[in-house]
Amino acid sequence: MQAAPLWDPKLCQFVGILTVTDFIDVLRYYRETGSDVLALASRSIADILADEGILSTVLKKNPPRRFASAKGEGTGEDQHSSFLSVDADANLDRAVHLLHDQTMDFLPVMLPSDMRVLATVTYTCILEYLVSNFREQRRLFDDTIYDLGIGTYGDDVVVAYPHQTLHEVLHTLHLHGLSAVPVIDQNTKKIIGVYSRSDITFLTKASDAEDAVSNLNLTLDVLMAQQRTDVTTPDALHTCSMRHTLQFVFEYFAQWKFNRLICVDEEERVVGVVSARDLVAYFL
Repeated sequence: MQAAPLWDPKLCQFVGILTVTDFIDVLRYYRETGSDVLALASRSIADILADEGILSTVLKKNPPRRFASAKGEGTGEDQHSSFLSVDADANLDRAVHLLHDQTMDFLPVMLPSDMRVLATVTYTCILEYLVSNFREQRRLFDDTIYDLGIGTYGDDVVVAYPHQTLHEVLHTLHLHGLSAVPVIDQNTKKIIGVYSRSDITFLTKASDAEDAVSNLNLTLDVLMAQQRTDVTTPDALHTCSMRHTLQFVFEYFAQWKFNRLICVDEEERVVGVVSARDLVAYFL
């Protein structure tokens, strides 16, 4: 499970969302500050989310630059301190605009009558709906993704290298508001794989909290050798060309349900990234 709603028993209401990446970022904070990580086990979630040192650094919201305004606005609500959701009877347009305008990754769907969370909507969920309903309308999608302006290209693409530590890469992802980054060979610039911010491989290999923090010093090549490699993994490497049409991308998504495509040239060098968020934003 990538995210969970936070319930306040005193207020008898949901007050925010906690994600896997939040926990990873808290560990990052303990490494950066040199704090006693053993004390983390005795701290409540409420205590952690009330810690201004943590909130103003590793949990500070940085939206993807592609979707941030030139004035630096558009960061959206902080989902650690506010609970944004839609009712079960809300239309798709309302849900998509809330996700996009508030630069959210997860949107809870509520049943107002008894305050139950029925589901959590993501960009991948919405893209799945769009693909299933519009993939047959080929005449609408014959242009290339590059010509349509879908995705990030050229110098704006953020990459990582195998020799970088996990701590360095996670900091880069947080700084740019990204959920994953293509990993390339430093010499050839060819694509090697993709590393996801929510990857918990380094946690599964840890024996305790101190070990988990220590594992932040592992390099990407070590961690990626331990990852799942089957192509059905949502954050597995999926590539395409800038010349591929939107129709091709829709057909490919229908088969593999990817979170992002890495655009490469004839030499397998990274030239762009197209995410589920990018594809959904095109239809707004």
